[in-house]
Amino acid sequence: MKKILIISIFFFFSALSAQADEIKRILVGNKSAKISIIAFESLTCSHCANFHKDVYPLLKKEYLDTGLAKIEFRHFPLDMAAFNASKVSQCKNDGDPEILESLYANQQKWVRGNTVEEANINLQKFLISEGHSVDFENCINNKQIEDFVLNDRIDGVKNFKVNATPTIIINDKKFEKTLNYKNLKKALEKLI
Repeated sequence: MKKILIISIFFFFSALSAQADEIKRILVGNKSAKISIIAFESLTCSHCANFHKDVYPLLKKEYLDTGLAKIEFRHFPLDMAAFNASKVSQCKNDGDPEILESLYANQQKWVRGNTVEEANINLQKFLISEGHSVDFENCINNKQIEDFVLNDRIDGVKNFKVNATPTIIINDKKFEKTLNYKNLKKALEKLI
């Protein structure tokens, strides 16, 4: 009986530990909203940066802040610089979009370099200049975060046929129109 109790306690604490280590999605809005938006993005994609500059603020104001929708940012890195930036954006593991939004808003400040090493140096300098306190080497070398980012990309291709960024999924259906706020709003209004 003692063995069963000890084994049960071990599995209970192992499960708790695994939950604590689970990587949180970067999510904005009401977690239980009727409208669920997934944005597959690459941090070096200029169209993704434009989405964050031109569309996302209106989407946030009208749908996310009001509780009508939620958006989950998923990683679809198109190159090594985007891959490392994705890992950094997930590194604090708090689900907060602060670093992600900062990287998009200031994309031209850090997306430079002819090699991965140069890109990493520019990314690291940018993070420091913006006051983002992350352990850069730990972030880009964290196998669990790396797998998380790569699995987002695999999931995008496998389940949603993602082949470009940004790709928007609304309630598990791929948004096929030109990505601007007018078209996105029309699609969302039909779901309210």
